[in-house]
Amino acid sequence: MADLTAMMAWTFTEEVPVPNEITELLIEGETAEVAYKTIRDVAVVTNKRFIIADKQGLTGKKVEIYTIPFSSIHMYSTENAGKLDMNAEIELWTKAGKLKLNLNRKVDVRKLDRIIAEAIL
Repeated sequence: MADLTAMMAWTFTEEVPVPNEITELLIEGETAEVAYKTIRDVAVVTNKRFIIADKQGLTGKKVEIYTIPFSSIHMYSTENAGKLDMNAEIELWTKAGKLKLNLNRKVDVRKLDRIIAEAIL
């Protein structure tokens, strides 16, 4: 299994409203549960997948969309931030490899944990 951590490492900094351009990507029966701001991008968690919009270039007009379907997740772990830790972490073991998501202290790791659990269990 590939380690995708270096290629796809995101930090979710805070909860934000779901952007319209992501809402347009949703399929029938799919609902956005929560959205997070990343450094320059946005990540949306639906009842079916993670959608991460990765803006590229100087202007950010070029956007690559990553989709991580919950059906591809074999296992996951969550770690809350301690007193000295800056970030909480979620690791996802998927059919494509292992991914790591960092969560700023402003992000409720247990809320995201419940959303993932409801989708894959």
